[in-house]
Amino acid sequence: MIDPTSLAGKAALVIGGSGGIGAATAELFAKAGARVAITHRPGTEKETIAKAILAKLPGKGHAAFPADVADTPSLITLREAIETSFSRLDILVNTSGFTKPVPHGDLEALDDDFIDRMFAVNWRGQFAAIRTFAPLLESSGDGLIVSVSSVAGSSGSGSNIAYGAAKAGIDVMTKSLARVLAPRVRVVGVAPGAVDTTFVPGRGAEFNAKAAAATPLKRIASAKDVAATILACATHMTFITGTTIRVDGGRSL
Repeated sequence: MIDPTSLAGKAALVIGGSGGIGAATAELFAKAGARVAITHRPGTEKETIAKAILAKLPGKGHAAFPADVADTPSLITLREAIETSFSRLDILVNTSGFTKPVPHGDLEALDDDFIDRMFAVNWRGQFAAIRTFAPLLESSGDGLIVSVSSVAGSSGSGSNIAYGAAKAGIDVMTKSLARVLAPRVRVVGVAPGAVDTTFVPGRGAEFNAKAAAATPLKRIASAKDVAATILACATHMTFITGTTIRVDGGRSL
């Protein structure tokens, strides 16, 4: 009998695997039996963090590679490394991104350079990663792409207007790519609400407490809550594609 929770024999790439949600996803994938590759931004400090995460993963054959999603040549180099080290790719998870709080009413603070950087990393980078790895995922015959979006993409709220717009773009991209990559590759989005990580600069215990009080489940998500949803897309929820799953504890109700 096939174990639906097992990813034994699968190879997974978590782009942004040195961040909170990415690291939690890599851990759950490794526990499920997958060989996992994670990426980190180029640089000694980021490499040190990635190696520490890698050392904690159960199982064998895992790897960490430098990559910058805003730099397509680095993604092509990453693909070559995955082909050499893993010889296959079954699952691609896009968790990389960045943001910073900008009041929605402060239009001047949202300058052109900031907007361009927001879209280069949070939208173009995810698309470029999918474009780069689509051939490997199609060769798998049972490929899966999970892109981390945000409830900001549908609510119009969030850390800044450009971030919400980029995440709305992820939701549209998920639908479009699910059509063109089917049936060999499924494409799913996961949209967290507030998550207890350091992703948004300046948000701490006070913000988390207010967000938890406004959430029906009376807490905010942990990185593992989001990672568990991503894992479920690869194990139990195998007949979904083109949809974005909200992981917000009912905050949007």
